[in-house]
Amino acid sequence: MSTKRVVIKVGTNVMTNKNNRIVGPVLQELVRQIAELYEKGYQPVLVSSGSAIAGKEVLGDCSYTDPSTRRQIFSSVGQPRMMRHYYTMFNSFGMHCAQLLATKRDFAPGKHRENMINCYEGLLSEGIIPIANEDDAVSLTMSMFTDNDELASLVAELINADALILLTDTDGLYTGHPDDDDSHKLTEVHPEENVEQYVQENNKAEGEGRGGMRSKLKIAKDAARKNITCYIANGKKHNVILDLLDGKNIGTKFSS
Repeated sequence: MSTKRVVIKVGTNVMTNKNNRIVGPVLQELVRQIAELYEKGYQPVLVSSGSAIAGKEVLGDCSYTDPSTRRQIFSSVGQPRMMRHYYTMFNSFGMHCAQLLATKRDFAPGKHRENMINCYEGLLSEGIIPIANEDDAVSLTMSMFTDNDELASLVAELINADALILLTDTDGLYTGHPDDDDSHKLTEVHPEENVEQYVQENNKAEGEGRGGMRSKLKIAKDAARKNITCYIANGKKHNVILDLLDGKNIGTKFSS
């Protein structure tokens, strides 16, 4: 088969339990699937949240009250912890991974973008799994990514990905609250369809991530318009990534 590129974004809600603690087996299952994708001839890129939660697990709290500074502190402490998890897990499959931290300005046309493309191309050609996240320590509030869904979409466009997978803690986009009896999951959505009416508002605590279904919906539609097939699916389900790319009817697919 020809080499296909897929960007996989895993959200904080996927990798944590109800007590906001990172669940190792969830990360292990994620890495297992990426390793299998690689063996099948794919070039996977992982966009991983979780650094802020990982930092809060270590520190408990910090004395700063400014939200931006608190986020920088938690993320800066948590980022190496997340990479230690991933390094150990990929190594168990005989694979290498690499960390790529970026700010939104790095994606603007120019030398920064060109240099980032060179880095991704070099890593992928060497069979190394790039793991991307926002560079929280230097990101300016006015130019931060909306969330890691946006970062994942920019990376997908940067490397000319064939598919973008947004993993969350629900099975896809529903016509109402997923727990409601009269709500059903949409299996496929086209960019011109007005499905925004179905999105539920959500409130997240500090460190739980900034993304939500509204953000994912916008990102997924934008990706589909650029001929990047996008999926929203439940990252806690066994084999979800492989099943999506095998064409099984799970999650919500966005295509033009």
